[in-house]
Amino acid sequence: MTSLLKQSVVDALNGQVVEEFTASLQYTAIALYFDSETLPELSNFFHLQAQEEHEHAMKLLQYITEAGGQPIVPATKEVKNSFESAEEAVSLALSQEITVTNQINSLVALAVKENDYLTNQYLQWFVTEQLEEVSSMSDLLNIVTRAGNDLFRIEEYLIRNPHELAAGGGAE
Repeated sequence: MTSLLKQSVVDALNGQVVEEFTASLQYTAIALYFDSETLPELSNFFHLQAQEEHEHAMKLLQYITEAGGQPIVPATKEVKNSFESAEEAVSLALSQEITVTNQINSLVALAVKENDYLTNQYLQWFVTEQLEEVSSMSDLLNIVTRAGNDLFRIEEYLIRNPHELAAGGGAE
């Protein structure tokens, strides 16, 4: 098949796949931290986030394939596996979502520069998704900060509001 994508776009999209798979593993590490702290709702929240990030990577790989580019299934970057507090873990997650937002914006800018309207249009889903992801993680960090050392308040919040924060407010 003839590629609809310039190689610079394929390379950048494959680079984002690394970031998405790394985010998935980082969220898995955060989920396991909360699991070890016997905080099942927070653990479940981050396991769901990990699954969602994996799906994002797969969406990008599928797009590259369908557009005739060469998808690369990458090794990932190192992830942080130990945390001193719930606040540290959630702060890392928020920081990661802000970084991914900037990366998606850079991909859009590259698509515009390359006159790649197909990729620009495709990436708009990710642009919207990142708004939801940053908002969700920011809300969770606010809840964690307010709860202080009473982490069971966070667990109770997640039980009472299962869809409020889950997976970027329920976005796919």
